Amino acid sequence: MITIYGLTNCDTVKKARLWFDERQLEYKFHDIRSGGLTLETLKQFSARLDDWQILLNRKGMTWRKLSPEQQKCCTKIETALPLIAQNRTLMKRPVIDNGVVLLVGFDTRMYEKHLL
Repeated sequence: MITIYGLTNCDTVKKARLWFDERQLEYKFHDIRSGGLTLETLKQFSARLDDWQILLNRKGMTWRKLSPEQQKCCTKIETALPLIAQNRTLMKRPVIDNGVVLLVGFDTRMYEKHLL
């Protein structure tokens, strides 16, 4: 079963869910705001990625609202992941988990390669 982690109102997540719906691909949606996002989950995600920093959303309003000190702490996984767990919108969305591959962000070519 594919799980999509994201926010219900996120435009990028909406695009990803539409892509899945158009292809009639079954998935479970996990809203990280209402369903939570634990530090353990983030550690599991980061262990499966070549570069854990792909999980960090540096383009959003939450990132811009962080102090320079907080932004600087995001260079190390030990301090960044707890900050993402506390501020869930710091996680780049969506995160797609099919049990084999973990995909971060909306990229149709990547989806077609790994999910179809």
